[in-house]
Amino acid sequence: MDPKRELSSIDLSALVTELGRYEGAKVDKAYLYDDDLLRLKLRDFDRGRVELMIEVGDVKRAHVADPAHVADAPGRPPNFAKMLRNRLSGADFAGVSQYEFDRILTFEFEREDENTTLVAELFGQGNVAALDETGEVVGSLSTVRLKSRTVAPGAQYEYPASRLNPLDVSLDAFARHMDESDTDVVRTLATQLNLGGLYAEEVCSRAGVEKETPIDEADEEIYRALHGALDRIAERLRSGDIDPRVYEEPLEDAELDDPDADRPVVDVTPFPLSEHEGLPSVGFDSFNAAVDEYFHRLARDDAAEADAPADASASRPDFEEEIAKQERIIEQQRGAIEGFEEQAETERKRAELVYAHYDLVDEVLSTVREARENDVSWDEIEETLEAGAERGIAAAEAVVDVDGSAGTVTVELGEDDLAVELEADDGVEVNADRLYREAKRIEGKKAGAEEAIESTRRELEAVKERKAEWAAADEDDDGGPAGEDGGSDGDGDDEEYEVDWLSRSSIPIRSPDDWYERFRWFHTSTGYLVIGGRNADQNEELVKKYMGKHDRFFHTQAHGGPVTLLKAAGPSESADPVDFSEETLREAAQFAVSYSSDWKDGRGAGDAYMVEPDQVSKTPESGEYIEKGSFVIRGDRTYFEDVPCRVAVGVQCEPVTRAIGGPPSAIEGRAATSVTLEPGMYAQNDAAMMAYRTLKERFADQSFVRKVASADRLQEFLPPGGSDIVD
Repeated sequence: MDPKRELSSIDLSALVTELGRYEGAKVDKAYLYDDDLLRLKLRDFDRGRVELMIEVGDVKRAHVADPAHVADAPGRPPNFAKMLRNRLSGADFAGVSQYEFDRILTFEFEREDENTTLVAELFGQGNVAALDETGEVVGSLSTVRLKSRTVAPGAQYEYPASRLNPLDVSLDAFARHMDESDTDVVRTLATQLNLGGLYAEEVCSRAGVEKETPIDEADEEIYRALHGALDRIAERLRSGDIDPRVYEEPLEDAELDDPDADRPVVDVTPFPLSEHEGLPSVGFDSFNAAVDEYFHRLARDDAAEADAPADASASRPDFEEEIAKQERIIEQQRGAIEGFEEQAETERKRAELVYAHYDLVDEVLSTVREARENDVSWDEIEETLEAGAERGIAAAEAVVDVDGSAGTVTVELGEDDLAVELEADDGVEVNADRLYREAKRIEGKKAGAEEAIESTRRELEAVKERKAEWAAADEDDDGGPAGEDGGSDGDGDDEEYEVDWLSRSSIPIRSPDDWYERFRWFHTSTGYLVIGGRNADQNEELVKKYMGKHDRFFHTQAHGGPVTLLKAAGPSESADPVDFSEETLREAAQFAVSYSSDWKDGRGAGDAYMVEPDQVSKTPESGEYIEKGSFVIRGDRTYFEDVPCRVAVGVQCEPVTRAIGGPPSAIEGRAATSVTLEPGMYAQNDAAMMAYRTLKERFADQSFVRKVASADRLQEFLPPGGSDIVD
């Protein structure tokens, strides 16, 4: 079975109590690994060092980790980590809560000058948002702009639409939600009751109910058994009666000789599951410790699998399986949309029936309210209504259930005797309005599902395109996909096959450490290095320290551009005069224009000029003043007019692995894949995230992209100002 990579809502319910025990710990520092693993280092008076880990990528988790399981701090902190350090350093951890039954944890931090809330979204694409005391987003790992909600700096944080909590639903409400399904018991528990596949099966097993029982064959006895099993799980979580387990893969026959060998992990749960009865497991004193151990071992298992020799027969992706998977997801999403439509229509129908039977509903509610005001018990109210029904009183006959614990009365209305649950303390209009609002909320979920299905369709088309590319490569290479062989083509030419990096299941990381990476930089299509300043200090440094006598100096006509040097050689290398090609010079000019105020002002093109190093001076004319980072240019200039503002960012896979960016003509030949941008409407960080997601989707080894070309790393190559991706 595939190992679990995301904590469930039930897992988070069990974790919250344990995480709350660290209340009062002080935050030392925040770290961000890649673009999806947040580490908060805290100090607790009793426990000492506390490492809180929140991961929202392919793996989604939140727990306190054993310091031995924590990797060394990464290098220069990205902007999100810097922001958290400014807001959280010295703050007290004030508590954690789970939002309703969703996979969302809310961490509260208090400091004398300001309080901060961290919201960890452990579902979907995953996200972490930092909020100020008013609930406004200060910063987030990802910007979300959907019809249903927005998560963006400066906006009020919006939680997703509420979901039914199966752990506190009444028996009547449970039965009603089950009856609204047209599938079997286990699928209904998984989807309508929000339990997910594993715990839906577990509830069926504990209740002794056949999982595939059709809903229309499920009777009251079955519902009571299922609801009772849910209640028992809920009680264990509420009382803290847990018995955590980390489950492992069973031993194969070949492994029986070494029963102590480490086995891959497959699941972690707060208590033993009947569904995992045949799996070996390890017990823990706390669920947090079990979760920490599980994900530590999962990372080790993944690393071992990545390092294992590749199976040549497995080098070609299983496109048919992936296409079938995406089609299954689309089918499920269509079913969900249909279900939301039916639910919304049912809630609207309930609201309309309340108004259509206004007098009857009002009589029921008034009778119950008057009885409660006179301290009549709910049991007596139920008995009175039953007696009234026997005497043929229409209002009493309509009542089918009275739930004192919830303060509700359920009536059957209309020709179809549709059950409508009414809040006894509210009037007819308020109850009808609540039903209309519920219909609107469900329609919001439908909108989210429609967005999801469009995203899945795009993924399906991408897989089909990759399949077609492989098929074309198979034909061109006489049956072997590109990258399988090197050497000649059989005609004596020494043309090499290109490696298909996008389809590689694992790409080895070879990190460079070049002196120029703190500047803006790129290599031209002819191989020369171009570097530019990020600010006035770097402009000064480039001219004074790194400009050689055979280099070329570029700048834009527009004010506010970087010093750009086309290097003839490295800083410690001797250089000879170079006759740079026109292509090389234009790429350097495009670099200077694209990172200037031309881009920031939204212009599609700009002018640049080139001079020799000896024409650049820091000595102003008599009576003039030169600002820091600016220079005096004397003599003739070579101009490059109407140079397009265009930048490409991409992922380089050989001879080193890293993010690169610069003029498209220079980047496209060096990157395994790239994205081109132009001046536009999206802020720099949003554009970087869009580019990152686009690039990540093209690789089979998506973890590789996260490690070498995260959104923060791509952002370093984007010009200041707004950008759009060029289609």
